[in-house]
Amino acid sequence: MNQHRNYHYSITIQTHDEAVLHCLRALSQYAQIDGNKRIPWGGTKKQDWELDDHKATFHFSRTEYRNNFTKEIKRLLPENLFKIEKTSDNDPAQPQNSEW
Repeated sequence: MNQHRNYHYSITIQTHDEAVLHCLRALSQYAQIDGNKRIPWGGTKKQDWELDDHKATFHFSRTEYRNNFTKEIKRLLPENLFKIEKTSDNDPAQPQNSEW
């Protein structure tokens, strides 16, 4: 749990497109430059996304990594395919049983 507490800079994004969800998962791993690159997309599996009204929350260990993630999704994805719902500087990631 200690490692997950360090990933407390979050961003919640809504998309109704499953392919975009998978792009977001990959971009979150890309944006997390160091540390455990799988933690940012923990809890964003298809079933999690479906249960949360097509929203997914990504967690980063630094604000710069979250900002890079935001910059990359805006650069690469059409803005009509996603909506940034909220950000937080105090939302620690939770350990997941299985990420795939």
